[in-house]
Amino acid sequence: MFRHPLKALFYLNLLIVALLVGYKLYLNLTETDFQAVHTDQVEAIHERVKSPDQFSFAVLGNINNSVGIFEEKIIPRLNDSGVNFMVSAGNAVSGGGEDKYRALHGTLSHLDIPYLLTFGQHEYENFGSFRFYEHFGPHFFSVPIANSRLVFLDSTGKTPWKWQLRWLEDLLEGDDVQHTFLFTGHPLMRNGKDNLFVEPEDYLQPEAFREGLMRLIRAHDVAAVFSANLSLYAQEEQHDTLFITTGGAGGLVLNNEASFYHYVRVEVNSDQLNTKLVRIDSAQNPILKRLEGLWFFFYSLFYVGYVNFILLVSVLAIITIKLYTLVFVAKDYYPNYDLDPTPWQDKPLRVAMFTNNYLPFIGGVPISIDRLRRGLEALGNRVLVVAPTYQDQSDDDQAVVRAPSLLAMGKKREFRLANIFLRRLRQQVRAFKPDIIHVHHPFWLGSLGLFLGRRLKVPVVYTYHTRLEHYAHFVPLPGMLFRNLISHALIKRFGNKCDGVIVPTYSTEEYLRMVGVKTPSFVQPTGIEYDRFRAVSAESVERLRRELGIGDEKVLVSVSRLSNEKNIDFMIEALASLRQRTSEAFRFLIIGDGHQRDRLQGLIDDRGLSDEITLVGAVPPDQMPIYYRLGDLFLFASKSETQGMVILEAMAAGLPVVAVRSSGIDDVVRQGYNGFKTPEKIPLWRDQVQHLLEDEALRRELSAHALEFAQDYSVERFAEDVKKIYATLLAAAEKR
Repeated sequence: MFRHPLKALFYLNLLIVALLVGYKLYLNLTETDFQAVHTDQVEAIHERVKSPDQFSFAVLGNINNSVGIFEEKIIPRLNDSGVNFMVSAGNAVSGGGEDKYRALHGTLSHLDIPYLLTFGQHEYENFGSFRFYEHFGPHFFSVPIANSRLVFLDSTGKTPWKWQLRWLEDLLEGDDVQHTFLFTGHPLMRNGKDNLFVEPEDYLQPEAFREGLMRLIRAHDVAAVFSANLSLYAQEEQHDTLFITTGGAGGLVLNNEASFYHYVRVEVNSDQLNTKLVRIDSAQNPILKRLEGLWFFFYSLFYVGYVNFILLVSVLAIITIKLYTLVFVAKDYYPNYDLDPTPWQDKPLRVAMFTNNYLPFIGGVPISIDRLRRGLEALGNRVLVVAPTYQDQSDDDQAVVRAPSLLAMGKKREFRLANIFLRRLRQQVRAFKPDIIHVHHPFWLGSLGLFLGRRLKVPVVYTYHTRLEHYAHFVPLPGMLFRNLISHALIKRFGNKCDGVIVPTYSTEEYLRMVGVKTPSFVQPTGIEYDRFRAVSAESVERLRRELGIGDEKVLVSVSRLSNEKNIDFMIEALASLRQRTSEAFRFLIIGDGHQRDRLQGLIDDRGLSDEITLVGAVPPDQMPIYYRLGDLFLFASKSETQGMVILEAMAAGLPVVAVRSSGIDDVVRQGYNGFKTPEKIPLWRDQVQHLLEDEALRRELSAHALEFAQDYSVERFAEDVKKIYATLLAAAEKR
């Protein structure tokens, strides 16, 4: 049973459309090319017609790319009939598109006899005239066969009718054949068997063309005139000339006295000419006789252009489903205030977390997950973390399920692609019996978590940690394609599959709404260990100052992975400019490691900043509070953050912040209160750093505000708030 049947139907129709469009592309691009087919067919006809006085051929019209009638029923009859060749009187294709011509060529390949085609109205449609000319030959032409001549005219208006009359008159006046057969596509005259769908333009136009043609037919004793364009059979004789309309080779018929499936057999014997109507029998249900006409209407419609018919139905189904969901499916854009999360808040929960990176890998996401885990466990909940393996990991933690790596990337192999296909992972999660699943990435292990959530029928919540578009340089795809399209589509698709999304700031929530995430969202900043950053002794700070060889200089600190998206080049160039503008001595400590370390060190050396800027490298988490407390000012230029947890940590150590404005910074740094934020312009950013560096009183004021601001972001409060989100989603799941 599908959870969303309309959604399943929508994607089924989307798949059908994709397959049929692919089929059309296949016909157009991969089928064998063919040109001037009539040339080979005429040669084949001459080889088959051995007697100069005797031959036979079949005439039919309105094939319309039919598979069910023409290919499956008429072609076998023609192959067994003994006729020498076949002539289409027009409308062999259902439209002039390239795919129709290629499909027709494939159908005609089932014939054991040669064939010739009349350029009819359908051959002309959809810019098909040049395709007919390329694939088969001229729009009007004549072919001498034994004691007869077959003349094919263009009745569509593509070729000027006056020119055709002049050409035909010259041809007939110099001809001494016994029989002349004319094929016009459009009928010359009306008859008493017109059906419901016949329009005046279905006959030969203009009137002057018809009158001129009738004059030539009478003057030169044309034996027979064949046409199609009407879904019926009609025969009339005027001045010893047969006028035959044949339109039952597979297209639309009504299955009545005039409109039925058929072809005409023509026997030429010396100076005699005989025509015979050959009906194609179709099963007739006597009980449903009154509905037979309607049945054959849809039957013919399906086979006339079955690819386009299914394609049209599927597209209409997609549009209908979309309109139905827009109009009739109720939408509530406000939270459900009737939910009661209390029962789940008051009891221990089992939470399974899925992350693509975790400790001992040092990064914002692993640290955030670890803090949440410890906070939840302190509240009495049980947490199971599913994460990749690392070389220096601790194997004593029974609450962490490690997945072996299929692939390790990065200079220090820090980015790992876990083996999500292990049956053991699924078994361990099932044995844990989670109440809720919390995923921290929108792909790979995150996708496994979403899959297991659906299988175990428990809610899945996703924390949006990372702006993926800033990590295009890590992805083996064209950068612009990933940055501008794939990353946003991935977030939207994954977010809408989850039951809830946690975002650290209001600006990131706005981003999710902009890209189309409709899942309920919860703004919940990541917690920091506020008390640990305050419990640093002055002795520890002085000891570190001596180890780093720092004297009376002001200390600027930044914590960041050494990677492109962190915008460290910007800070180095700004501080190179600052050194020329201030007399204050400073040391800038960049804490963190990454694949760009050697390049950044080279840039520092090139700018002559080796005494001012130090790449400290990775620092153990328990030592980080000392490094923060050593600083006087925190600098940050990354635009890839969703929150900037290191900024809150710096504030907990009493550091004012100067940062580049971005989505994750705007909600944390309050201009002129706990720091400054500027556009990504070196002069503006550098001036704010200089301002705080030189103004001791202002720096102390902003430091006090930073401490006050960070106090609201404790790990304990973070865990309690996330537990409330879990409880809300569990209450919503129970109500569903």
